[in-house]
Amino acid sequence: MILDIRYLFLRLGQAVLVLLLAFTAAFVLLSLVPGDGVTARFADPALGLSADQIAEIRTQTGADESWITRYLLTLTGFLTGDFGFSVQTGAAVSTIIAAALPSTAELAVSGFVSALVLAVLIAVLATYGPYSWLRKLLDSVPSLFISIPVFWLGILLIQIFSFQFGLVSVVSPSPAEALVLPTLTVAVPLSAPIAQVLIRSITDVRASGFVKVTSAKGASELWILVHAVARNAILPGLTIIGLVFGELVAGAVVTETVFGRNGIGQVTAQAVTHRDNPILLAVVVIATLAYVVINLVVDLLYPVIDVRLRSQPRVSSVGGKAADEPTRRALSTTAASVGVDLDWDTSGASTTKGRDS
Repeated sequence: MILDIRYLFLRLGQAVLVLLLAFTAAFVLLSLVPGDGVTARFADPALGLSADQIAEIRTQTGADESWITRYLLTLTGFLTGDFGFSVQTGAAVSTIIAAALPSTAELAVSGFVSALVLAVLIAVLATYGPYSWLRKLLDSVPSLFISIPVFWLGILLIQIFSFQFGLVSVVSPSPAEALVLPTLTVAVPLSAPIAQVLIRSITDVRASGFVKVTSAKGASELWILVHAVARNAILPGLTIIGLVFGELVAGAVVTETVFGRNGIGQVTAQAVTHRDNPILLAVVVIATLAYVVINLVVDLLYPVIDVRLRSQPRVSSVGGKAADEPTRRALSTTAASVGVDLDWDTSGASTTKGRDS
């Protein structure tokens, strides 16, 4: 069985708990900030509202309720898909998020895919490059990429590719053209930790005994990379991909602000400026949900990629034969390639012996 059902339900329960804790932490922190959005929005003398009118608005919006009452009301609303209303504009938060989400999703997907391609390219050339100086140079590139601030990189790309060379227009660009520089801005720092992990992982796998045996049998470097190294080196890469998703969200928010894209980043920046807590809370929960889903998918992919992580079926007592016969054959074949014979007893246990013994 590839996936243990109990493990699946355990991970789903942990995901729900993380979402609840993130919602609670965000709500408490926003509530502890002095002042509130209603006061910031309607107490402006230029609006000419009296104290009674402001008090009535606070009553209607629930700003004067106790924090536990507001917490329960807000949590109930989130569970039913009602994120409340923006303090600044009065529009439904769900409407605002739905209008901004496609642009951010487009940037996140393009940046994520570009980061993966860039990371894999750097890792392969840093370990299989034809020249030692090239391998050393590319091995140090991730450290450089990871130290570059996102906002500074965005401004630098605009200066070089738009103002200096005129390759990409930032004034009334086409939809595809408007995505080029933001995608690079997100992809470059995001690719750094992925490339670092892949370089170390590929180096360790190449030093493994089964790779040396395969190479001694005459297999080409390309065949070894595709069929032996890549499959075993990808697991640490999957782990770091799940972990850097938070950086992807943060990078997308900053990048949208730098390039003036109408997405979640712009919405978040405006909500921070105007103390629009309902929008901020919705953004935190949506970002946490995306992070949890990505990490859940990564965890569930582990046993699909690595057979050693799959749940093993119980040994059958009928005729003394084990139920995982395909696994036995695979292990026996692998052991035989390095000169080890596996003897299986009727209980499903194995003993090893060298061929020279």
